[in-house]
Amino acid sequence: MPDTNLTLISHPLCPFVQRAAIVLLEKGVPFDRIDVDLAAKPDWFLALSPTGKVPVLKVRQPEGPDAILFESMVICEYLEESQDGAPMYPDDALSRARHRGWIEFGTATLTDAWQFLNATDRAVADAKRAAFQDRLRRLEAVLEAGPYFDGPTFGMVDAVFAPIFRYFGIIDPAVSRPIFEGLPRVSAWRAALAARPSVIDAVAEDYAERFRRHLRHHQALLAA
Repeated sequence: MPDTNLTLISHPLCPFVQRAAIVLLEKGVPFDRIDVDLAAKPDWFLALSPTGKVPVLKVRQPEGPDAILFESMVICEYLEESQDGAPMYPDDALSRARHRGWIEFGTATLTDAWQFLNATDRAVADAKRAAFQDRLRRLEAVLEAGPYFDGPTFGMVDAVFAPIFRYFGIIDPAVSRPIFEGLPRVSAWRAALAARPSVIDAVAEDYAERFRRHLRHHQALLAA
């Protein structure tokens, strides 16, 4: 493995880790990746992560101890500012602010999606599915030419939404297909993100089966 200055500390299923991995891959930056078991967090990890969460990015310094960054968007912003490669934000300040707003919206969308996917109670599942679909309708109203959020340019908003849409390519199509009916722009965006190499490579090859096992372990209604 080549020597690198960046180490991404992750969990195989964490969607927030995927954000950072996608940006690293888009920037073409070599990095190491270490997965931790969040159900049995090792002491060395707890010593690094003030929140006890992933992702954590360890940045090797020429002199002195490694720098430790936590929180996914903090890491993504650091990579955007410190690494070469195609920019992940528009040039003008107003458009950048707009994109950051939709990133916040993406985090809330992830919460609704995750609670729907993991629901063990039918009433909760129905409520969270409705909330998720409402968010998709709002996205449908702002998407334009595609294939990405900002047209032909893949950016930070795409890196945030790609992990959310990934789930719906794993669960039963009989469940996922109706959720995206009547949303042609969102559906096209979802397909474009699924085909993006950085999105594909942000997770391990066994991600889908790991996620299905997670649903079964938690006795989710969607478990197959």
